[in-house]
Amino acid sequence: MKFRCERDALSEAIGSAGRAVASRSGALPILSGLLVRTAADEIHLAGSDLELTIRVSAPAECDDEGAAVLPARLFGDIVRSLEPGAVSVDVGEDEARIEAGRSKFSLRVLAADDFPRLPEVAGSGVRMDATALAEALRQVIPAASRDDARPILTGVLLVAEGSGLRLVATDSYRLGVRDLPGESVLAAHLSGAAAEGKHVLVPAKALGELQRLLGSGSSPGSTAAPGTENTVELSFSDRDACFDTGRARVSTRLIEGQFPNYQQLIPNGYPNRLVVPREALIEATKRVRLIGRDRDNAPIRLAMSSSGLELTTIVHDVGEAKEELDAKYEGTETTIAFNPEFLLDGLGAIASEEVSVETLDTSKPAIVRSAEGGDFLYLLMPVRVS
Repeated sequence: MKFRCERDALSEAIGSAGRAVASRSGALPILSGLLVRTAADEIHLAGSDLELTIRVSAPAECDDEGAAVLPARLFGDIVRSLEPGAVSVDVGEDEARIEAGRSKFSLRVLAADDFPRLPEVAGSGVRMDATALAEALRQVIPAASRDDARPILTGVLLVAEGSGLRLVATDSYRLGVRDLPGESVLAAHLSGAAAEGKHVLVPAKALGELQRLLGSGSSPGSTAAPGTENTVELSFSDRDACFDTGRARVSTRLIEGQFPNYQQLIPNGYPNRLVVPREALIEATKRVRLIGRDRDNAPIRLAMSSSGLELTTIVHDVGEAKEELDAKYEGTETTIAFNPEFLLDGLGAIASEEVSVETLDTSKPAIVRSAEGGDFLYLLMPVRVS
């Protein structure tokens, strides 16, 4: 097979598909490669680690149809290093020749037949607004665990909730919940396709890659199909989930198991409520945490009273940092401590000018959300301090 593609488009496509390539191929060296397939006027690239698969297409001039597996990392490094302009790739039986300008490379290739079969979800999916989904993923993914020893917590729960869709993630220290109330059609599809009834548990890693693709506009040189602009198609089976943006597709195995009963963690009401400008709280938190920057356990204390908010970090063998902020407070004067990184994750997920911090007492979870309410809440466990 032989094709020509603009360097930047090809480089971006390799980078996107390559993010699913197995970092350790083990007994399957083929997984360190990208499956490259030509079509009429585009090329399709796929990377997989057997759990996650990312397929991306890019516009290209193709002389004939064919397929081969090229080493992902080296192929990407070579294309990125080339001068801007057209890149020609000519794949023979066991070698690929890459040319651009005066540069010429040859790479050994593997047979496309040895590449694992790409997952397919039978039946048609449903479309939803890509911008809304990307924003929801941005908000909840940071709360998912990165500890593979607890696989249930490394996923994001998609729940058919009322007439809409809810996304939930937790690592047991914080909880992110985002509602998409207008997605009733998706919720109906989800409840019909999910093996457990009305929810599926999707790996946060896969959804993070989907968010990245949605945030970069699907894929290099992409153009949306008529009537599908800025949408993403979601499809589910008993074992797999598929997210199709038109120029890119993310497929992943669903996580099996029972997600924690997160609803029992959210109290019906809070007696104490602080309202403070979001940016001011973010900047003050970043300054005050500097004292404990290199310490694993250096919580930030929030002293809330009718006179405002005081932030403090104390590290006994280093020093102390303190800053006061103007804030509105209703409730009993109290001081509660949080992991500063977790607090910043929650504040960064909120888009409003003011945020509220709602508390029961110093040992119960607090809620961080927009002062106006909205469809996102961030529950944060406090840290015990002496």
